[in-house]
Formats: sequence, C-alpha cells, structure tokens
Amino acid sequence: MRSMETPQQEPAAQPERSPFGAPEGTEWARVCRALAWYRRYVAGALCLAGGALGVLLALLWGSALWVMFWVVVAAVVFLACWVLAGVFQRSWGYVESESELYLTYGVFLRQLVVVPYGRMQVVDVTADLLEQALGIATVRVRTAASAADTRVVGLPLEEAVRLRGRLAARSESFSTGL
Repeated sequence: MRSMETPQQEPAAQPERSPFGAPEGTEWARVCRALAWYRRYVAGALCLAGGALGVLLALLWGSALWVMFWVVVAAVVFLACWVLAGVFQRSWGYVESESELYLTYGVFLRQLVVVPYGRMQVVDVTADLLEQALGIATVRVRTAASAADTRVVGLPLEEAVRLRGRLAARSESFSTGL
C-alpha cells in the first residue's frame, strides 16, 4: 500500500560564504586594470635589467650557452610576472561598510583586512611617476598600530581622492579619542 504523504521539499541550500568574501549585503569594489599594467611595466624593467646584467656577466666569464640561459630565464620570469600581474590586480577589492573599511587582496596568500574608521589616524593619497602616467593612485590608511596600516592600490586618481575624503570624514566622526 502506498503512503499518501506528500514529499517534503528541502529548504534551498544557502550559498556558502567565503572567509574572504565581502560583508553581508555588499560587493567588493575592484581596482583599476591599470594596476596590472603598472606591475607589468615594473616587472619588464626589472627583468630587462636583470637579464642584461646576466648576459653581460656571462659574456665576460662564460660562454654563449650562459648567455642563452640568462635570456631564457629573464623571458620566463617576465612571462610569469605578466600573467600574475592580472591575477593579482583582480584579487584586490574594498568595501566601505557602516563602521569599517574592508580590504581583500592576494593570490598565494589571501588577506582580509578590516580597519575600523575610529582607528584611522592618517589617510593620504600617493602616486609615483609611473602611477601618475597611468592615471592611478594609492590610498594609504595609517592607524595607531603600525602593523594595521593598509593601502588601497590601483584606484583611478579621482576615485582615490574621493575615497580619501570619505575615509577622513568617517574617521573624524568615529574617532575613539586616541
């Protein structure tokens, strides 16, 4: 004899939250793609300099085989840096919540940094010559504990200035009197 029970539906499974996910109800604001180009230019300059030095030393003390070795090593390192620059750029994200700034970044070593607005002491914007040429800047947040200092890299210059202003205003309104 068949049972007349109706099959019960199981509740919908909640998506599992990542330990490095954005706070509930928010999404990561991502940094500019120019950050990947910045890292690629820096890697290219370093690989070019390192490769040239290696080739020079190989020519002085070695043979043509060592010259080829240095050229191949420099090319492989540059290719790895080229690919990783995009991966690292996509790993950066930040969220301004009601009382804290959340920041996540890293590929090999993931990090989630939470900085309460009341602990912020100095918020500034910096850009070296290459960053200026690419139109990006870094917002640096300094706290009373130097180990908690952090930065948001690769922001378009205008957004970096606006973020600095918002963080400075929030840090004043949340000040803990330190």
